[in-house]
Amino acid sequence: MNPTEKPTLWEKRYLQRLNGLILSRIVIATILLGIFVFFDLKQTSSHPEIRFHPFYSLILTTYLLSFLYVILLKVFKTYSVSMHLQMTCDVLLITVLVHMTGGVGSIYSSLYPLVIIYTVLFAERKGGFIVATACSLFYGSLLILEFYGMIDRASSSVVPEISRDAGYLYSRICIHALSFFVVAFLASFVIKQEKTARILLAEKESALDRLDMLHRSIIESIDTGILTVNLEGRIQSFNRAAVQITGLSAENVLNRDISSIFSDFYSLLDRFSKAPSAKGPERRMEMRIRNQDHEEQILGCSLSQLKGSRGEHLGEILIFQDLTDIKKIEAAYEKSRRLAFVGEMAAGLAHEIRNPLAAISGSIQMLKKDLKLDPLDERLMKIVLRGKDQLENVMKDFLLLAKPAAGNKEWINLNELIEEILESLLYIPDWTDEIKIEKNLSDAAMLYVNRTEMQHVLWNLIINALQAMPGGGRLSIETRSFIDESGEDFVQLLIGDSGNGISSEDLEKIYQPFFTTKERGTGLGLAIVGRIIENCSGFLAVDSEIGKGTVFRVCLPRSREIQDAALPDMENTRAA
Repeated sequence: MNPTEKPTLWEKRYLQRLNGLILSRIVIATILLGIFVFFDLKQTSSHPEIRFHPFYSLILTTYLLSFLYVILLKVFKTYSVSMHLQMTCDVLLITVLVHMTGGVGSIYSSLYPLVIIYTVLFAERKGGFIVATACSLFYGSLLILEFYGMIDRASSSVVPEISRDAGYLYSRICIHALSFFVVAFLASFVIKQEKTARILLAEKESALDRLDMLHRSIIESIDTGILTVNLEGRIQSFNRAAVQITGLSAENVLNRDISSIFSDFYSLLDRFSKAPSAKGPERRMEMRIRNQDHEEQILGCSLSQLKGSRGEHLGEILIFQDLTDIKKIEAAYEKSRRLAFVGEMAAGLAHEIRNPLAAISGSIQMLKKDLKLDPLDERLMKIVLRGKDQLENVMKDFLLLAKPAAGNKEWINLNELIEEILESLLYIPDWTDEIKIEKNLSDAAMLYVNRTEMQHVLWNLIINALQAMPGGGRLSIETRSFIDESGEDFVQLLIGDSGNGISSEDLEKIYQPFFTTKERGTGLGLAIVGRIIENCSGFLAVDSEIGKGTVFRVCLPRSREIQDAALPDMENTRAA
């Protein structure tokens, strides 16, 4: 392996085993050293004729070789060479140890199987049989050489007399060789079974990981919020859609009590517990929560039990969707439906009233010309005529609510229209000198609308602002241009007052026909304004606070129906 390359996962495991082998060898050598030092100091060695100095040299050689192995692994990263070198050196060291401790009578021949076993770990069955063969050859050769006097025995006095018999010698060699091969076979069998089990376990873990990843991918890919709650009522999971819907991060939600976020959760759980087998609406309800921006959201929720593989109850699964926009659409649809019904009724009612009213008005005008009335009768006649005019104005409002005023659209300068209306305010009863007007008008407030309708919108909103300040105050009018996320150009109109404001209860009703808080109002003004703005594909909003005043915000598209054909006219108007 190239020393500059990073080791693979297999090489890392191989390196861990080699390091463990080196450490184990050092531990065994240290234990043997301690035993021999103890008997040497006490001079009670079980082998009194053993020469201890060569043994110390053997232990020192073991330490030096271990240091060499570490260098080979750390510097050269020669894993295979290091493994083969360690096996070879260990067989030689054990053979020397057996020779030093009595040869045929040495108990340290039992160390050979350790080398065979760890060889099987690294080189599997083939390597194990090779090392078993080497151990048999080295051990057998040592005993034969000692038996025939070709090498001196380390301590002849500890050798039993039976070992001088050739039959005993060869039978011992054969038994050891057989045991070496049996150990190699059993170790390889166990290692193979362990490897097979490890592979199966890895496959199972991989399959479980893939299945878990699939489940997580499905949960995270769903656009519906999903959270799980354990039996203690603490949130255990919170998917991506739940984060997007609520605006709350998963880190801030996990392990929190469910009621701290979904306050109505337990009422849904109580309903479900009373009818666990119920389906449909019984499992669903609406909740109101506060998101991260402290804005109220309406959620449509469904509850189910979370069960384990054996069917045991582990907790609850709450599935929810954001219904806030849907509820707004439903409210807008209901409002449009009511307005359409009122409009139809108003159209029919106005038609039925205007004809008799026109006849009555004409008759009164004729009578007024031919009759000479005293002052009292003259005043009564004026009251009748004024009532007639009021009825005609109400009929006009009815028809405007039912059907916007007919007329062609044109490019108008909203700022010029505002100036015209402000000039006419000085001559109406609702105007007082204590009212201060603040204007902030944009240079590009051009709109392609019906001029009559826009006059009606401005007049109603400004008159409402003046009537909200009977003792005087500040009337603010502002126009601005902006482009929304879709790239569409809008003009925004803001009309505000410093009056007493509108209560939260009345804010929900101000666009309803016939709702008014004024003594002389008909309650049709804002309803008509809302209808006109809606027909222009714009939207109307109001911000009000008791004691601080009210601001109406009107947003209208600069040109939705006319595009390229109308642009030259607009440019000419701007140039003028």
